[in-house]
Amino acid sequence: MKTEELKEFLNQKVLQYHNAEFITSDPIQVPHAYSLKEDIEISAFLTATMAWGNRKMIVSKSKELMERMGNSPFEFVMEYSDTDFHKIEGFKHRTFNAVDADFFIRSLQNIYINHGGLESVFSFSKTDEDSFRAIENFRSVFIETPHQMRSRKHLSSPASGSAAKRLNMFLRWMVRNSAGGVDFGIWQNISTAQLVCPLDIHSGNVARKLGLLNRKPNDWKAATELNTKLKKMDPLDPVKYDFALFGLGVFEGFSKL
Repeated sequence: MKTEELKEFLNQKVLQYHNAEFITSDPIQVPHAYSLKEDIEISAFLTATMAWGNRKMIVSKSKELMERMGNSPFEFVMEYSDTDFHKIEGFKHRTFNAVDADFFIRSLQNIYINHGGLESVFSFSKTDEDSFRAIENFRSVFIETPHQMRSRKHLSSPASGSAAKRLNMFLRWMVRNSAGGVDFGIWQNISTAQLVCPLDIHSGNVARKLGLLNRKPNDWKAATELNTKLKKMDPLDPVKYDFALFGLGVFEGFSKL
């Protein structure tokens, strides 16, 4: 397809999938159960952290963790201590277990008490063209809290080459306008133009088939290559095409046609 034809095609797919119905089968349904800003942030962050593998299992395990946290994630985080570990003991989603959850909760507590909350530690500079610096800064604050080295694998690092799919997805959830009924738009000091489209096997394969991506590994270089192409179609909100690429890949099997 020519550039304009491709843009029109993807815009149609965005309209098809960017609506409230999308929520019913997506992990974003977990934070949509909350109204308090901090509850949304924390539940969204933990859900995004576990967002790999079967989507139904991601939703199920995320809801389980929220239930273990009394369905009041912000209150649980702020009051958490050694005596509360039994509430999350035994939790496990793939390689994310109770030890990791304990570290994440303690780190979130540190972030809200000493760093002004998640929105503050993900702060962007007006000169940032993408999320690279913000993610790395967030990561450096997050690992201030004592932890086992094994837990760091759940914190993607663009500096190490990771596409940071889950963190970029979390940022999409927090930053993009809520008008479509999917994302929350509760972080208003970050421009959608600075966001990076979450890149995984589904979106990557669709992007390659459409000629939007040449690089084969789904790494940070591929994520920035894809984002450069998407910005040519919408420089102000390139990450909206996540709905199109994901929908084409997961719901339509487009890359296999």
